[in-house]
Parts: sequence; structure tokens; C-alpha cells
Amino acid sequence: MSDEFVAFPKIARLSRQVIVTEKIDGTNACIAINEQGHIRAGSRSQWLTVENDNYGFAAWVAANHNALLELGVGTHHGEWFGHRVGKRQYGLNERRFALFNTSRWNDANRPACCEVVPVLYDGIFDTAKIDACLEDLRLNGSRMVAGFMQPEGVIIYHTAANSFFKKTMPNDGAKGKT
Repeated sequence: MSDEFVAFPKIARLSRQVIVTEKIDGTNACIAINEQGHIRAGSRSQWLTVENDNYGFAAWVAANHNALLELGVGTHHGEWFGHRVGKRQYGLNERRFALFNTSRWNDANRPACCEVVPVLYDGIFDTAKIDACLEDLRLNGSRMVAGFMQPEGVIIYHTAANSFFKKTMPNDGAKGKT
């Protein structure tokens, strides 16, 4: 037994704000910008280079350097998706980058080379609202790419817990599903 006291963590209240966005099927990507304007491309787990790339994301970041500086200093996470990336590919002939931080970015203030994941619900946690978002996607298709009828699911960001959760379609509870 240690003499060091380990406190029990604070518990977030469930009935707080959540932001539900469409879950995009592609590969996790990030762009890091430092104070000197140096930009790095990354995946979920490592830095990328044009020589050691992930579906061309580092090359895209290099080609869009000046426009991406509009993101500002920091690390900006998103999804790299489209042609030959992921299972769905959305019927696209190109690849796109969609930013995750919908509290900061929207279609009016994002760099022109980036998109923002679509917000489906922003309000107090409610499983019925989340289920309604999934049903809307099932019936009407992707909000990220209009006309694509096989969306992956939703991401639920719980603001008080600072945690993300996902629900996928059609078999969210099946082992091995995303």
C-alpha cells in the first residue's frame, strides 16, 4: 500500500450539452501549425511526410500550406476521406479534409480547402435525439456528401465530460465494427 492518496475523479453530469456530428468514414488526420508558420501533417498515431504518407494527406497539406495557415497556431484534427480512403469513399473522385472542432469552425469561417463535419444536433444529452439523428441519416443519407446513402453513423461529443462516443450503422453493437 502506498502512502500517496489517490482521489476519486470528478464525475461529469450526463444531462449536459452534447454536439452530435456525422461520423465520416476515412482516416483520422491532423494539421499542426507552430508560431513560425511551420505546418506538419499527422495521422491518428504519427507524424507524416510526403515520403511516408497516409493516402496522400501529407502531400495535400504541403500543397495547401498557405490556405491552411488560416487555421492558426495549434493542432487541428479531422477526417481525410473520399476517393480510395476508407470503405465508403462517398462516391467521390477526390479526397477531402473535414475539421472536427465544430465549436470553432463552420462553413463561414473555415479555410476554403477544408470542410467541417456536419452538426446534426447541439443540445442537452438525450438518447432519443441521438437516435433521431441516426434515423435521419439512414433515411436521407449523408449530410457530408449529399446523395450518399450509406453514412457511417454519428459522433457524440459530451462537453462536460470532454469525451467522444460513437454510434455506427447498421450494427453498432456488433463486435469488430467501427
